[in-house]
Order: sequence, then C-alpha cells, then structure tokens
Amino acid sequence: MLSRYFIDIAQDLARAEVELSEKLRRPAVFFDRDGVLNHDSGYIFEASKLKWIDGAREAVKAVNDAGYFAFVVSNQSGVARGFYQESDVHALHRWMADDMAGMGAHIDAFEYCPDHPEGALERYRRVSDRRKPGPGMITDLLGRFPVDADHSILIGDKGDDLEAARAAGLQGYLFSGGNLEAFVKQHLEPRSGNAPKPG
Repeated sequence: MLSRYFIDIAQDLARAEVELSEKLRRPAVFFDRDGVLNHDSGYIFEASKLKWIDGAREAVKAVNDAGYFAFVVSNQSGVARGFYQESDVHALHRWMADDMAGMGAHIDAFEYCPDHPEGALERYRRVSDRRKPGPGMITDLLGRFPVDADHSILIGDKGDDLEAARAAGLQGYLFSGGNLEAFVKQHLEPRSGNAPKPG
C-alpha cells in the first residue's frame, strides 16, 4: 500500500511538471542581427560603429511586452575570416544589451556562429549546422527555453534566414527596411495570459 502511495505521488509530480512546462511555454521572435537590428555595414564588431535600425530597440521592447521570448541568431563569419575575435562579438552583444536596457528592452539570448567553410582561421574553417541557412542556432534555443515553436517567428533580411526558419519549423518574415517596430507588430499574435489566442 505504501509503495502504491509513492507511485501516485511520483505520477502526480510528473504530471504537475508537464503542466507547469506547458504553462511556461511561450512563443519567441528570433531576430537576425546585421540588417535587422542594426545596419549591415560589413563585419561590425565595434559599438562605436553600430547604427541601430529605426525602431529596432522599440521592436524588442514590443516583443518583451507581448510576452514573447526575444532571441538573436547571427552568422558572424568575421571571426573565421580573422577580422575580429569571439570576445569582440560578446563585447558588442553586451553593449547592445545595455543600450536596450536603457529603454526597458531585453534579449533573452544572443546566439552566433563564428564558423565558415572557407575561413582563414583553421579552428573556424568548417561546415556548421549552426551557420544559417542551417537551423542549429534556432534548434539549440528551442532545446534550452520553453518555446512555443508553433507560434514563433523569425525576422531576417536574407534568404538564408528564412531557410533556417523553415528548417527549424518556424514562420520566417523578410525585413527589407523601414521601421522594425512597425514591421514586428504586424506579425505578433494578440495574446491572453500565457497562451496565444486562436487566429
């Protein structure tokens, strides 16, 4: 009888964990970086040279306020090409995070791929599933966070971004310029509580 009691408790706990996980699940917006959040002027790694896209920080805040995760997924082949180091990528992302925090916006995780199959540096000269159009950066985030992938989207400025989204099972949207906040708001689903409203 006692063993049956503990089995029931274990089953109840397992069921509670599943239910809690489902309640914590929420959609995400995956942002490409260069050309979406900031102007793509070629291998940006210094904060002094980064210029935000109009409405970029406001777009991230809109995603935060809507209850979505906000992620960045960025190819950074400049590392493989020897133009800058991974520490420079981290430093720039810290600066971007600090600058967004000043207006109440935040990125839940920055992901980047430093590899390139024709890289000048041998340690980064490889084919990587994390490099878009591969979906690796996206699928890694889906494995680490309780993301509702069915209602998640990716915003990119190149075909490789959209291909990566498709490979990960997400809807991708091509941003070709203008105000990013206005663009993103067109694609956010109205939400109630922790679950998207049916469309």
